[in-house]
Amino acid sequence: MDTMGKFPEFMRKSCNAVRLSKKAGGMEGYVFDGADGSQLVIWHAKKSGRSKMHTHDYDEYAVVVQGTFAGTIGGKKVKMRPGEECFIPAGVPHDGVYSADYRAIDAFGGKRVKRGGNKR
Repeated sequence: MDTMGKFPEFMRKSCNAVRLSKKAGGMEGYVFDGADGSQLVIWHAKKSGRSKMHTHDYDEYAVVVQGTFAGTIGGKKVKMRPGEECFIPAGVPHDGVYSADYRAIDAFGGKRVKRGGNKR
């Protein structure tokens, strides 16, 4: 099966667009909220970029759909390819570099992003 190259249109509606700064470098995100305050976010980066070292007050689960991600989670080096997943407990520092045409699905145990469209 060939990859689709982008998420289906129904998942990329402007009403669900994540508010990102110019520093996001072409990353797009779309958020879906759980009744308990959790969020599911789909990400697509047309060009490569970096997520700086940071932590969250809630757990994070990530799965790579397309492209690659290489980074550090709690001091441990990780490399993820399509189909690979990771769990990042609350409070654990993490960062990384993602490839061009990177797509991923992240689930957050709390409110990670805000809607509002990309601010570029």
